[in-house]
Amino acid sequence: MGAAQPALTRAPDEGGLAAQYARGLLDGLGHAEPTALAACHPADAAAECGLEALTGAADGPGRICPVPIAACADGVLGALAALPGGEGLAGLRGAALLTERAAISGLARGGRVAPGGACRLLDCADGTLAVNLAREDDWGLLPAWLERAVAPDWEALADALRTVPHAVLLERAAWLGLAVAVCAPPCQVRSPFRVLQRGPAGRCGAKTPLVVDLSALWAGPLCGHLLQRMGARVLKVESLQRPDGARNGEAAFFDLLNAGKPSVALDLASARGRDQLRGLIARADIVIESARPRALAQLGIDARRCVAEVPGLTWISITGYGRDGADAGRVAYGDDAAVAGGLGWVMAAAHGEPCFVGDALADPLTGMHAGLAAWCGWLAGGGGLIDVAMRDVVAHVATSGGDRDADAFARRARAWSAHRAPRPPARAPAVRASGGAAAALGADTTAVLRELGLPC
Repeated sequence: MGAAQPALTRAPDEGGLAAQYARGLLDGLGHAEPTALAACHPADAAAECGLEALTGAADGPGRICPVPIAACADGVLGALAALPGGEGLAGLRGAALLTERAAISGLARGGRVAPGGACRLLDCADGTLAVNLAREDDWGLLPAWLERAVAPDWEALADALRTVPHAVLLERAAWLGLAVAVCAPPCQVRSPFRVLQRGPAGRCGAKTPLVVDLSALWAGPLCGHLLQRMGARVLKVESLQRPDGARNGEAAFFDLLNAGKPSVALDLASARGRDQLRGLIARADIVIESARPRALAQLGIDARRCVAEVPGLTWISITGYGRDGADAGRVAYGDDAAVAGGLGWVMAAAHGEPCFVGDALADPLTGMHAGLAAWCGWLAGGGGLIDVAMRDVVAHVATSGGDRDADAFARRARAWSAHRAPRPPARAPAVRASGGAAAALGADTTAVLRELGLPC
């Protein structure tokens, strides 16, 4: 585990980008100005939180990404801290949340290989793809994806991809459920979240909000963690058949995001378990989920119906590419979603070669934005169905500085490099102290169900 989070130094930045970003988010959500955010040059913020140290080739120095990622992370957390309950976020920095998994796991930059190792940037016939083989079963899908036999190793996969166009590969990946993204410029995104449906209003701020967290891995649990710190009661609800896969990863990271959340584990293969889940949702103020819509539909759960029937419900749906549109239903994880949002292309524009920026960056960025959307929805008496797409969050951040073309990103990279040249070298990622151990799977199921008047 890394050391405690360092305090970020303060220096004049390019117009106070963190404050600008916070102001824009709160304006879009109908809330007041954020509290004052100390100015920090975005390149300094990236260097001091460990993001620069996680970006670039393994055998070279850390590289500057000419996107104000760390400043925007500070901005979204600053916006959240400006709302009622925000005092619970005291001591947290948005920039530092971007890199704490890497600190816990001892991850390092690898250029075209993501720090976590499961995702790589590979060339195809007409571009570069981020291919994320995060699940062991993904390797078994490669022959179907490429429509030819291929050895289950990265070198063989790289050779096989070089003759196939990216459009063909993306289409087949969507059919098979593989997380694949093309390295392309960031798309123009007006907002990092979309309200897809309004529901009947409930009471705002009348009680401690009850959050039913159905999500897994990083983005959703981080969202729940932030809401918990702001005063919400967050239930971590998992399937007995398929619990959160992060339980099998670094225990310290799982604890960091999930300590203090009562654990409810349900037998969702049974009618009784599905009824219990529907009962929890009916009592919730906020639901967080990160499953594809069809997965919940198989359990008889329809987010739109729930929002229409439960007064005051805010439903946060974390997706890779959105719940509707041509890319709806595509699988995404943090590393490939960051590439889909434009960061790989930005690095190629700035430095001549694409590479990963940080560790699974779309996850923490999405988790913070989802937390803001959820809390604002609850304060408003119910936010309805809110779609927070990982690609769109990253694209929104990537274009937040106003630059759109390759030359502009290259100029900014040079300017930020000149700014950093006389300053101390980039710091390694660090992590804050955990709030204790997460509850064992299902440790609180009976107590929670009884308390809420649900059958045990």
